[in-house]
Amino acid sequence: MIRILLAEDQAMMRGALAVLLGLEEDLEVVAQVGTGTEIVPSALEVRPDVALLDIELPGISGLEAARELTERLPECKVMILTTFSRPGYVREAMAAGAVGFLVKDGPVEELADAIRRVLRGETVLDPALAAATLRAVPNPLTARERDVLAASEDGSSIADIAGRLFLSPSTVRNYLSAAIGKTGTRNKTEAALAARRNGWLA
Repeated sequence: MIRILLAEDQAMMRGALAVLLGLEEDLEVVAQVGTGTEIVPSALEVRPDVALLDIELPGISGLEAARELTERLPECKVMILTTFSRPGYVREAMAAGAVGFLVKDGPVEELADAIRRVLRGETVLDPALAAATLRAVPNPLTARERDVLAASEDGSSIADIAGRLFLSPSTVRNYLSAAIGKTGTRNKTEAALAARRNGWLA
């Protein structure tokens, strides 16, 4: 049996996926979690063969969890299953160690087949998304620019961002200015939206 950990914050979707995957003769969902912070502890406890992770989860993102899971349980294959079909997310996921990236609107048979393929050592990407990723502009933002933009998404002031990230206000302004220039936007709000839309913020 292929043992699967499923991370999805919507309980109905999580339950439906677990039932559908359980109908496959060789698949078994051994753990279900609804937050990003539960992924690694649960995986270390049940030792799944495959972890199916959504990206946007409460706590930490599926991409952050993928990075930690790859480091701490390298024998577990990480796959991203999400509604967010953004090329930037594919790059981030692959950098985090994921070996599969599929969108949720595909048939469950394709998902089951993808799970089997990653266990055979293949990398599985949604074909349309793979093509879009090849055409997409790579993430132009530095790690610090991403941090500052992500911190600004909730409308925080420069002083608030500086305090949260232990930076000086002038340093925050410099990072925001650089990010605004790289995203071709007019202010930090537009820059954060553009970066999120392109999948440049994990």
